[in-house]
Amino acid sequence: MNRLVVDVGSWITKICILGCGVVLSEATCVALQSDVSGKVNIKAYGDTARALSGKAAQNTRIVNPVCEGDIVQPALLTALLKHFLEKIEITPRKAKQTEIMFVVPCSASKKLRKKYLQIAAECGIGRVYFTRTPFAAVLGHNVSLSKTSPVFCVDIGYGKTDISVFSLDGIISGFTANLGGGNIDVHIMDLMLENFGVKIGALTAEKLKNVVGSLYEDDNKMLVVIGRDADGGEPVQVAVNSSHLSDVIKLYVDKIIEYVRAVLGELPAEVASSVLNDGIYLSGGLSKMDGFAEYFSKGLEIKVSSAEEPLLASVIGGCTVLSSPYLCAKVATVN
Repeated sequence: MNRLVVDVGSWITKICILGCGVVLSEATCVALQSDVSGKVNIKAYGDTARALSGKAAQNTRIVNPVCEGDIVQPALLTALLKHFLEKIEITPRKAKQTEIMFVVPCSASKKLRKKYLQIAAECGIGRVYFTRTPFAAVLGHNVSLSKTSPVFCVDIGYGKTDISVFSLDGIISGFTANLGGGNIDVHIMDLMLENFGVKIGALTAEKLKNVVGSLYEDDNKMLVVIGRDADGGEPVQVAVNSSHLSDVIKLYVDKIIEYVRAVLGELPAEVASSVLNDGIYLSGGLSKMDGFAEYFSKGLEIKVSSAEEPLLASVIGGCTVLSSPYLCAKVATVN
């Protein structure tokens, strides 16, 4: 029996095999190509498709089947998941003997779960479980959950941020905000055009965020990027340092802090006391940015802990759930 945890993000899909660890982390996208008759075929999947962004021919477009945690192109996500399963050697025959646990947003609706069930069925998966991102992410920190000790988790993805306070008895407070690292990427593209007169693509914006983005004061990391002059159209090189991006990054991080502060303000006194004592657990790709945990902690005046592998915390924690009948009974649903 193959047992997998799958975390389908708006930007990256992660797969962890129970007993083996994380075996796949690739872009959640496909490249679609139209032929002369107008028929559309999938040209590339995952990282190969993402690499074509901004470079593909006119008859090719890059599509993300997941947006802000919701499945907007079920057929394309089905094809992508089939490709990923084959890549990790889960053949159609093996799929029948495979259990998958999907990590879904805190506010995942029945409609969203139904989409996942349909996709799993079309992939030939034998059994499907669901667990919510906050539970999985905190377990990815190696934190023990109990009924009497509430924990506060903030998971910041590309298209959404899950903010939740919970215990093994369930969610106490929280919500999913349509805000994440992708908003910063878009704003960086706008900033480069406004301040430097240079047009850059989404991949370059993401690279700038990941390489020179920082929340440390006076950080001076620098990256030279190539873009297109907004007036003449010719390629140009621009040196960008951390200070150029600081205000853009803080704009969105401050908004997330504002949401977290609102949730903290609504907690019952005993829960708030427990959270203030234990602090907040961060996960998601954006939280690995230099200075992020310190900035977050200072903004909220509360202790903050970041996962060792923040991008993978939820899928690793999902394996912890899947491996434990007790946790499955508490924080997972079986379909």
